[in-house]
Amino acid sequence: AAAALESSKAFAKAFMARHGIPTARFEVCTDERQALAAVAGDRFGFPVVVKADGLAAGKGVTVAADRAAAEAAVREAMVARRFGEAGATVVVEECLSGPEVSFFVVADGRRCLALPAAQDHKRIFDGDAGPNTGGMGAFGPSPLFDAELETRVLRDIVGPAIDGLRGEGREYRGVLYVGLMLTAAGPRVIEFNVRFGDPEAQVILPMVEGGLAAVLLGAARGNLGDARWRVASDPHVGVVMASGGYPGSYETGRPIEGLDDAAAVPGVHVAHAGTALQGGRIVTSGGRVLTVVARGASYPQAIARAYDAVGRIAFDGSHVRTDIGRKALAATEVRGRA
Repeated sequence: AAAALESSKAFAKAFMARHGIPTARFEVCTDERQALAAVAGDRFGFPVVVKADGLAAGKGVTVAADRAAAEAAVREAMVARRFGEAGATVVVEECLSGPEVSFFVVADGRRCLALPAAQDHKRIFDGDAGPNTGGMGAFGPSPLFDAELETRVLRDIVGPAIDGLRGEGREYRGVLYVGLMLTAAGPRVIEFNVRFGDPEAQVILPMVEGGLAAVLLGAARGNLGDARWRVASDPHVGVVMASGGYPGSYETGRPIEGLDDAAAVPGVHVAHAGTALQGGRIVTSGGRVLTVVARGASYPQAIARAYDAVGRIAFDGSHVRTDIGRKALAATEVRGRA
């Protein structure tokens, strides 16, 4: 099924190679010896990326700065089996450089409609420091993703992917998430997902002001036809509130206060993730607890609203990044000077 694009990085990389879709150079390794040889050689250099083949809750990717770190990542996945069977095979690939952008389309098997692009923040700490997470915040639409770049990505990446799946008997109808690195040589695919991304969906879906149901129904039936959606272009910023200790071990069951106060901030809504109702109170039940999403007339306004709302919510041990949206400000300033 087309879901293998997400569930197996080895399949996805081989698929991209078959269909000429631009991505990082790679090697699929099915045993420890092969993987250690791949990271030890000079084919990829350092830093090098080591990815568990299967699904690992967004934590199966290591960017290794040197050989020792790369070998440790290989052994963690393939010997210690930190990710279970998901790490029985690993993909070793070159480390690309450039900003990351998440791009979404809804496909009916042949055609597709695009949504605005977003930018995620995968690292746990400000300044993109610390380990990877499932995502600590997002903003959109991305100032880096203009109409010219969208046309190029649809032509060189999305089109070949949809056509390739159909040609291989895996016709895909649904949401296709394309994780891109905007390198100096052009956009390169980091990953495909066959769903909306989290936390990108929390900032992208509120932009759709009408037509979403018709588009999704048309895609499911294999014929988008004349279905269209109305999409706003105002900036949206989403800040994830996480449990202390995440993405490592963390405690749950902590009461959450201030949700109504946060929702009273203009343009703000709060999306729940790791929460539960316990004895009539909303408590934490996961690593990433809430995404506080704000809409604004500008990025400065959206950012200010989001953090105003975040400051009204409290639970023991909460952790947030304080720099979500800063890249949007920087990109907007650069474009303004261009």
